Amino acid sequence: MKSVISVEEMQQVDADAPKPVDDLMDAAGYSVAIIAAEMGATYGATVHVLCGRGNNGGDGYVAAKYLQRRGAKVVVHYLGFPEPDSPAGRAFDAAAAAGVRFAPMSAVEPADLIIDALFGTGFHGSLPPEAAAWTATGSPVLAVDVPSGLIGNTGHAEGPVFTADRTVTFHALKPCHVLGIGPDVCGPVTVVDIGLEGGHPHMGVVDASDVDLTARSRTEHKWSVGAVATVGGMPGFTGAALLAARTALRAGAGVSSILTTAATASVYETLAPEITAIQASETGSWKDHASEVLGLLGRYDVLVVGPGLEPAPPNFIDRLLSGFNSAMVVDAGALGAIERLDTILERSAPTVLTPHAGEFRRLTGMEPDHESAMRLADATGAVVVLKGNPTFVAGLELAVVDSGGPELATIGTGDVLAGLIAALLADGLPAEVAARTGAYLHGVAGAQLSEGGAVVATDLVAEVGLLVNAARQNAAKDT
Repeated sequence: MKSVISVEEMQQVDADAPKPVDDLMDAAGYSVAIIAAEMGATYGATVHVLCGRGNNGGDGYVAAKYLQRRGAKVVVHYLGFPEPDSPAGRAFDAAAAAGVRFAPMSAVEPADLIIDALFGTGFHGSLPPEAAAWTATGSPVLAVDVPSGLIGNTGHAEGPVFTADRTVTFHALKPCHVLGIGPDVCGPVTVVDIGLEGGHPHMGVVDASDVDLTARSRTEHKWSVGAVATVGGMPGFTGAALLAARTALRAGAGVSSILTTAATASVYETLAPEITAIQASETGSWKDHASEVLGLLGRYDVLVVGPGLEPAPPNFIDRLLSGFNSAMVVDAGALGAIERLDTILERSAPTVLTPHAGEFRRLTGMEPDHESAMRLADATGAVVVLKGNPTFVAGLELAVVDSGGPELATIGTGDVLAGLIAALLADGLPAEVAARTGAYLHGVAGAQLSEGGAVVATDLVAEVGLLVNAARQNAAKDT
């Protein structure tokens, strides 16, 4: 995962730097200049560099020097002067010696590019008026470390904030790049290595390098590659269970079955001959049928409970949680029926909870954010997949999944995610790895489908299957 380091941890990394600050600043400013050139700050272009008094401003002075040497028309607008004979002060002197023009922060001027080097990740409060005026210029903006006005550890802002077309940061991502309004105002974030070392990650962002599925051997058979059972599919909600069960098959489960009611078993037999439909309840209530369901689950590696199971009787869900001794994915209606979190904590097998924001509030009474997701994971021993944009996967570590977008805000996509995670669990991945891998591939599938129009869950099932298959084929080539 790509590391995300808190502001305080990054300050310690800076303090422990193995190189002089002047060298680090030069490397940072040079990187800013290179990216600025990619954005159009070439010969003859007008570039306004907005600099604060600290080291963030120092990076801006260095970038201004290099861009001036490339032939750009550079003007630095300063918000106060750096301390004399400080690293930023020496960068100021070098920029002046290179012929860079300087002007106090004043009226906004048009530019081919604005470089925002005003405030770094330690900023708090709101921008001064003369700086805030530059947040709405209409010119392209490159932010240094973070768009000024954004709070480093939260991604929130207390006033105007720069909206960057790109952001360049150093050593590692910061929380504001992935939290709050950060993703909306940072643009694509480039992380540059300038020679810093260490730092304990606060969280990690999942990317393609984290997808590590194994190739299958020639002798595998349907039961050896994993069997998934889905309990759900009440009358009027049959599609939810079918989406989960079909996704499990598409994602590689050898067997996928739906345990359902007498009223809906025939529906699945007609619509999905590839899915084993098992009548597990003679009524729609499920209230007194936990023993029957548990008795049918002996050969299954993973249980998905909740898709299309509304309303779910609390005592039924409690019995399944305590009685099924293999991995479980608890989704949708089953989440609303959990009355005691201790029931999850008492389980000896892995449990994955997949709430959206509303379900999370009802389950915990807490606001849905990454910190409360970690608290729920700590309290239950479960892996918590807090669905949203981004999605947070909380377990022993905190993972951020930002591969998807608003195209996934459509009915049925959560059922697809539950089936995908179940298939990965059935294939032997640890619960935390299965959850974050599933969430990442789910997002990628949605993003790819959105290029051709609106995303519907039935198409997502097939796209997820293609991605999982491709990952396994890549694994086979590497063996």
